[in-house]
Amino acid sequence: MDSTAKAREKVASTSEGEKRDAYAALRFRDFRLFLSGHLLSTLCVQMQTLAVSYQLYERTNSKLALGMVGLVQIVPILGLALPAGQAADRFDRRKILMSATTLAVIASFGLAAVGIRVSANVTLIYACLFLNGIARAFQGPARASLMPQLVPNQIFSNAVSWYISGFELSSMTGPALAGGLIYLLGGVTPVYALAGLGGAIYFVMLATLTRRSYAAESRDSQANLKTLVAGFNYVWNTKVLFGAMSLDMFAVLFGGAVALLPVYAKDIMGVGPAGFGALQAAPSLGAITMAMLTTHLPPLKRAGRTLLWAVAGFGLATIVFGLSRNFWLSLSMLFLTGAFDNISVVVRQTLATILTPDEMRGRVSAVNGMFISASNEFGRFESGGVAALFGPIFSVVSGGVGTLIVVAAVALSSPQLRRFGRLDSHTPKPESE
Repeated sequence: MDSTAKAREKVASTSEGEKRDAYAALRFRDFRLFLSGHLLSTLCVQMQTLAVSYQLYERTNSKLALGMVGLVQIVPILGLALPAGQAADRFDRRKILMSATTLAVIASFGLAAVGIRVSANVTLIYACLFLNGIARAFQGPARASLMPQLVPNQIFSNAVSWYISGFELSSMTGPALAGGLIYLLGGVTPVYALAGLGGAIYFVMLATLTRRSYAAESRDSQANLKTLVAGFNYVWNTKVLFGAMSLDMFAVLFGGAVALLPVYAKDIMGVGPAGFGALQAAPSLGAITMAMLTTHLPPLKRAGRTLLWAVAGFGLATIVFGLSRNFWLSLSMLFLTGAFDNISVVVRQTLATILTPDEMRGRVSAVNGMFISASNEFGRFESGGVAALFGPIFSVVSGGVGTLIVVAAVALSSPQLRRFGRLDSHTPKPESE
């Protein structure tokens, strides 16, 4: 009996009353490979993101240019989300993820080629980011729908916690590492090259997963408008899922302070590249701390209420950060935004999986990805635009206030979300319902 079979047997034999296995998901070889590759890829992508922001602000000194980083990537992500979700439900999810990762590698090496020039062309930088947005459009649904195929349903929330832990560890380390490399090497080109290398290694690790089909268990025989928008219909009719996604989308849309960290680091606090890297890493440190706690705790008993309180905490911490002039207080508030956001991510991603049948996961993941991307990238654009008009402090503080208003609105309009209980006691509805 191989290690995967033994791990499945252990999960099946574990009763609810036994001690929770914090490392259950890590006992599966394919999940370890998937997680390790994604961790490395995310590390390099976060390094690349910081390098792009740093290079653009140094070259243009424009707050709006920082917002454009999000806009040029969100256009292909939103435009291709539905066909990407459809593809994830019709074809092998691993192969789709590998193909999209190849495109992301090309974009990273394209940035490196542009960065070699003394006078980097800003238009070419945006073109590479647009290409990266196309890759992300297909990576998201394929990756999200592939992960539930690597572990049993009973421990999926544990897998999500480890997945988020790895993501946040990379997000925490990547910006600090990029800031150090830019300082030591005097440029961003090596950072872009490392990002491309990390993506290539991720491709290899995906290729070493167990040789079998990773297509959906039940696939649509044809693609048409009805099947294309089925993900939207499912989310709309599953009120708990719609409430959770809406809450996260609008909260992060208004609370996108991360986009203005270069401004805070350079113009408000004067801490330079190293301080910028620390500020960028603080939310991830908070998130990984919270993620490690959740892996050792039982599933949430009142997930809906916990989600609402976590997003409210995110908004409050954002307001304090916006008003702060003290570097350490700002670090602390960013730490809290990451911790609160981690709770939101774990609850939302687990809900999107446990409430969705396998044959719908690609399309529902695409809708979820549209919500996430809209909040993250449009949030960057909104923050940069408001900062350009009214200043960075007004942009961040008003965003935090907007987040609190969103929480209150969702809490009043979604009683199903308020009453939602344990994350491990629900099963997905058939697509026909």
